[in-house]
Amino acid sequence: MSSIRRLLSGLLASVVGILVIGLLATVVFAVAIFVVSTGAGLAGYEPSADYVVLAAALIVVAVILTGGFTPRLSSNDGDDSSDTFDDRTYN
Repeated sequence: MSSIRRLLSGLLASVVGILVIGLLATVVFAVAIFVVSTGAGLAGYEPSADYVVLAAALIVVAVILTGGFTPRLSSNDGDDSSDTFDDRTYN
């Protein structure tokens, strides 16, 4: 019974994690749409909604990719003597 309980708790944790990431991604995308639309308005442009969504999507993809590469880039600060963080996901 304990293995089934562990499996169900792991499944529940995964579902909650997916929901939280989906909610955060939606909020970040909405903020990016607002920023792109406001920036275009301040610059004197009136782009169609298609281009605003496309620009926001490209910005969000760039942010996601940058966040994925950041641990790899920031963990190597020139000091090779301390290898305390060994994450197989990024190595």
